[in-house]
Amino acid sequence: MSGSGTTIKPKTVTKPKTEQPKLHKVILINDDYTPREFVIMVLKAVFRMSEETGARMMLTAHQLGSCVIVVATKDIAETKAKEATDYGREAGFPLMFTTEPEE
Repeated sequence: MSGSGTTIKPKTVTKPKTEQPKLHKVILINDDYTPREFVIMVLKAVFRMSEETGARMMLTAHQLGSCVIVVATKDIAETKAKEATDYGREAGFPLMFTTEPEE
């Protein structure tokens, strides 16, 4: 029986590769109706920005048409964008935040 020719191979252990979650951008879209002070207030409340940072983001969106506010995981980005947009809707303004995948 010693010459049966069977070889025993050790089992290979594979470790699952965990991928980083895909990131999404939250984008502030400029409009001509929402007051600047209100936009800054929303940025401070939802995204926890300082007055100065909120003002810079608002002005960037005003000048360029849109501005990336934050990059986060998909769930967080969508939640923050909806929360910020809802603040505007409740106050009667067309304030809009959107999300898109980061490249």
